[in-house]
Amino acid sequence: MEEVVYQVRRSDRARRVRVTVDAVRGVEVVLPRRAPEREAAAAIRELRPWIERRVAELAGARAAVAARGDTVPYLGETLALVTDSPDRTRVTRRGDTLLVPGISADRMPALERWYRRAARAEIAPRLDRACALAGTTYSRLTIRGQRTRWASCSRGGAMSFNWRLLLAPEAVLDYVIWHEVCHLQVMDHSARFWRLVASRDPGYREHVRWLRVNGATLVL
Repeated sequence: MEEVVYQVRRSDRARRVRVTVDAVRGVEVVLPRRAPEREAAAAIRELRPWIERRVAELAGARAAVAARGDTVPYLGETLALVTDSPDRTRVTRRGDTLLVPGISADRMPALERWYRRAARAEIAPRLDRACALAGTTYSRLTIRGQRTRWASCSRGGAMSFNWRLLLAPEAVLDYVIWHEVCHLQVMDHSARFWRLVASRDPGYREHVRWLRVNGATLVL
């Protein structure tokens, strides 16, 4: 049986052993500062079936992203990337086309900046409408690029959304917005919370499943 290659990171904030698998860090074991090193190996042995499934999922995600070629997804649409002059520094959309910088090193940073701007433009009015329907309000909207979260809602009503949600179908983005708006009324993930989500988005289970299966493909 092939050995699982992993790295260990110690954290003062960690209260228990945690194993993560992602496309950037690979397999990582997070240990509390004083935990013995052998706990990392024990966690790997215990979670090996899950780790192997997760590694296979990430390999499939990388293949799916590579298969896009010079296109990117946008809320269920497919936009073609067209190289413009070397002087271009910003990405501009024209219909189903994105004009991108001619210098390849500038392309991805510029593309991410464009998605971040588009995320605010797409999410803000949807969030406003959802809050109006729910009879709630939020205090602040932030667009981020979190590694492990699609969105969050603080007790003070501060909303944060991951710009990568624009790479998902529109209905998935709408579900995540409703998920966070429901947290304005119920902060936990109790049965009451999920009943509230179901009342706002009856098909939410399908969107949760889509994110679980395809979340790793939401990268540029």
